[in-house]
Amino acid sequence: MQKTPIKELVSKFKDTHFTLRFWDGEEIEVGTPPSQFKIILNEPIHTMEFIKSYTLAFGEAYMNKALDIEGDLYESLDAILKYKRHFHTHFHLLPHIFHTSTHAKTQKQQVSSHYDLGNDFYKLWLDKTMSYSCAYFKKDTDTLYEAQMNKIHHILKKLYLEEGQTLLDIGCGWGNLLIEAAKCYKVKGLGITLSTEQHAAFKSRIQAEGLTDLLDVKLMDYRDLIDSGLKFDRIVSVGMLEHVGRKEYPTFFKAVDAVLTEEGLCLLHYISGLTESPGDAWIKKYIFPGGVIPSLREIITLSANHHFYTLDVESLRRHYTKTLLEWYKNFEAHLPEIETMFDEKFIRMWRMYLCSCAACFNNGIVDLHQILFSKDVNNTLPMTRESLYK
Repeated sequence: MQKTPIKELVSKFKDTHFTLRFWDGEEIEVGTPPSQFKIILNEPIHTMEFIKSYTLAFGEAYMNKALDIEGDLYESLDAILKYKRHFHTHFHLLPHIFHTSTHAKTQKQQVSSHYDLGNDFYKLWLDKTMSYSCAYFKKDTDTLYEAQMNKIHHILKKLYLEEGQTLLDIGCGWGNLLIEAAKCYKVKGLGITLSTEQHAAFKSRIQAEGLTDLLDVKLMDYRDLIDSGLKFDRIVSVGMLEHVGRKEYPTFFKAVDAVLTEEGLCLLHYISGLTESPGDAWIKKYIFPGGVIPSLREIITLSANHHFYTLDVESLRRHYTKTLLEWYKNFEAHLPEIETMFDEKFIRMWRMYLCSCAACFNNGIVDLHQILFSKDVNNTLPMTRESLYK
């Protein structure tokens, strides 16, 4: 590969200061010295790969040790990703990444490829709630566990739960939200997931907690809700909408509409984009195949088609930066155990995933929104948000 395309790219990084060393030993200073970090290209990146997608080319180069970064990985990526608008992707050249099927069987395989890596792996770097989504840091001193519990109870308060109500969790993960809902509000809950690992773990937790009379979990696709005949007073979905796919958003809302009672509430907690995009090539190939990030405006628009009223919208973007950095810290702390499970390429991939996502949230490339809807008009709820903070 010629050096020129890379030199042209980094010349646009006006306020970032680092050293770039090429495979032949040439070094250039980007920005004004002193350098904050060093990017080392150990070997050329194939020109065609660079043309297809900057992030895919650089991400694969890092995974394969063709690229190294000397300095703090997160801070380096945070400085670089300020200029994400200059990172181009030719989506039509990557059909195997951006034109995947949204068939139920395919989506189960896609979900399993990430969430069925093994409960033992996730236990190493998640907190003990096994919450794999954005936490809510009320105080700078909150631990990850405290912040995840904050998030769960923040959501439960927004749902205005009452004893005896029914609650559906679409994409329930390892189930801690439903467990807390059952314990604190005595609601009857059902969780659905496509992950066999999560299903088995949640099933065991229900029995261990003595909650079999209140909770259940099923291996179930959200589309199967439409003709299920089930009804719920409340629905929650945390970090699942990103796996649905843009073509299937109307189907998702149809499923929610089918099982939500009149005046019922639905809360969506999901990673969002400022505008509609096919997504990032590296993330879609290696981390979340088939995943698409919805924009806030398209979800609000689609909800209106089913006569859902938007009651509350909250951004937790900066909370996700902190959450990801806590996960990264835990990941590194448990590296000896992880090295017995996965090879070096996987470990470098996971480092890139956690740190690049933290940088993307910090730079506003992506956001995290919680949206509360009511089905039709609900005039029984409090008129202010004051109750959420008591």
